[in-house]
Amino acid sequence: MQKKKITLVGLVLMTLSTIYGFANTTVAYDQMGYASIIWYILGAVLFLLPTALMFAEYGSTFKDAHGGIYSWLAGSIGEEWAFIGTFIWLSSWIIWLMSTASKVWIPFATTLFGHDTTQTWSFLGLSSTKTVGLLAILWILTVTWFAVRGMDSISKISSVGGIFVSLLTVIFAIASIVVLVFNGGHLAQPVTGVGSFINSPNPQFTSPIAVISFMVYAVFAYAGTETLGGVTDNMKDPAKTFPRGLIISTVIITVMYSLSIFLWGITTNWHSVLGHGQVNLGNITYVLMANLGVVLGQSLHLSAAASSILGTAFARFAGLSMFMAYMGSFFVLVYSPLKSFIMGSNPDFWPAKMTQLNKKGMPGFAMWTQAVIVAVLIFFVTFGGSNASQFYVILTNMGNISTSFPYIFLVAAFPFFKRKKGLERPFEIYKKRWITDAVSIIVLIVLVGGIGFTAVTPIIQHDYVTAFWTIIGPIFFGAIAWAFLTYQSHKLAKNK
Repeated sequence: MQKKKITLVGLVLMTLSTIYGFANTTVAYDQMGYASIIWYILGAVLFLLPTALMFAEYGSTFKDAHGGIYSWLAGSIGEEWAFIGTFIWLSSWIIWLMSTASKVWIPFATTLFGHDTTQTWSFLGLSSTKTVGLLAILWILTVTWFAVRGMDSISKISSVGGIFVSLLTVIFAIASIVVLVFNGGHLAQPVTGVGSFINSPNPQFTSPIAVISFMVYAVFAYAGTETLGGVTDNMKDPAKTFPRGLIISTVIITVMYSLSIFLWGITTNWHSVLGHGQVNLGNITYVLMANLGVVLGQSLHLSAAASSILGTAFARFAGLSMFMAYMGSFFVLVYSPLKSFIMGSNPDFWPAKMTQLNKKGMPGFAMWTQAVIVAVLIFFVTFGGSNASQFYVILTNMGNISTSFPYIFLVAAFPFFKRKKGLERPFEIYKKRWITDAVSIIVLIVLVGGIGFTAVTPIIQHDYVTAFWTIIGPIFFGAIAWAFLTYQSHKLAKNK
């Protein structure tokens, strides 16, 4: 039976569902207000489009390899560098597990109570941040226990969560437009000229270095394109369809992100709603949705009590949607990236126990090792003395940098990949060497600049705790990979 080919519309929908993240718009509005729009446009032009085309070339050339980005890097710059690069890619998922295990309690609390109550939680006299940290450790250990035994059926809830998050986007857009119409075109966050789209209302993002560091948020918002790299061989006429689909997707996603950020300004005045201590990068989505419901109620001339109920309903729906999406994704991501890396890479690089699968086909020892690393990281971050606001900034920065860092390897390896002889290349966009080199250099400047400025900003602000945790992820996991390689190569040399 002939496999059904992916159409142009199918590719666009796949790209949208892979990349667009509703929560990215709330974080962008909180950090930079309307000024985040220009960075999202730059991120699309200077990162999303060029890298997606690179990954399509990788994916089509190495379509029979099962190691994902490990195979791409190994075929371009050798197995050792591929192992280090992919280990850092794996670390981005480990940081995601750590971050999500901590953040998942906010939508859980919002669903139950109608607003974020985690900042009042206390266990045995511990602060709220430490209490959430202990719950996060309990979460990662519990999920790992189930997943090691092959009980991952709960992951199916993520598709329901995905539908709910899509509905959330629609509700947000319709409610915002209704408010705009009923308020006679008045914006809660006024536009006072071009400056509103350049200067951030957030005092943390006023220096040039802090503003440029926001590029990492844009890169994070467009992350995930490497997963589309393998679809070109399932397309009819990929040489035309794939780039066309990507250009259309890039335009749609950029417009969706830009429009969403602008729509938040219809109901949310930055200084009155976000400019105080109770709002952080963990609960921002639920605060904005609750505010949207209240303002919608006021615009429709509902009573104060009815408007408040509407706000709580919006917050609860957002909480339930995100909780289901998080929970479903967690049960997959606790084993999927780890298993694919271990199965796809050279087994000689790993200690023997790490590559063993249990009766359920799960790398049990490796998964428990991962769970312990995540638990230890959560413990040190939460018990390191940070308050709730700083805690969620640390988690967000760690996530952004660890997600962006592996792209440095993929983009830097691309010119070497193009110079490799004897490879069958069914799909090529970068046909001239100078274009390949120029585009690779531009994307590398964007990535290294964004990561560098994100790391430097807390140091300039003398916030050394945030600075340490911001940069430790890729360095720590890169060092572990290097240690694995060194140890295993000595062991292999001895056995010869």
